[in-house]
Amino acid sequence: MKLINFNFKKISVDKIANSYKDLNLSTKINISEILPIESKFFKGDEDLVKVKFSYIIDYSPNIAKVELNGELVLAIEKTLSKGIIEAWKEKKITDDFRLTLFNLILRKSTVKALELEEEMNLPLHIPPPTLKKPEKKEKE
Repeated sequence: MKLINFNFKKISVDKIANSYKDLNLSTKINISEILPIESKFFKGDEDLVKVKFSYIIDYSPNIAKVELNGELVLAIEKTLSKGIIEAWKEKKITDDFRLTLFNLILRKSTVKALELEEEMNLPLHIPPPTLKKPEKKEKE
């Protein structure tokens, strides 16, 4: 499985309050559509599959919301793509495909969300790396 394209279609940040009292963060990924696509330019042994998604970070109670909507195109082995498309007809996603898909979405969307949170002075939804002073070892 190869990532061919990744695009954000909508980027939205709503900051409702400046107080972060009782802040509760939740992150959600929704898949709205999975469909096969035809391309005259892509020549390969794989099928192209488009996935539409939303990535939402909710700052509750009623503090802020970050929403990223987008789509990605994957080149997937023909036998796998047929199973993925068939399962989606019943709005189901296999565990292996879900894991790969969510990791791709997280990798791209988390970076964009952190940038937006910084610009809007919102608490970051994941803690940034920090350095600590090394502990001194006592000499024997």
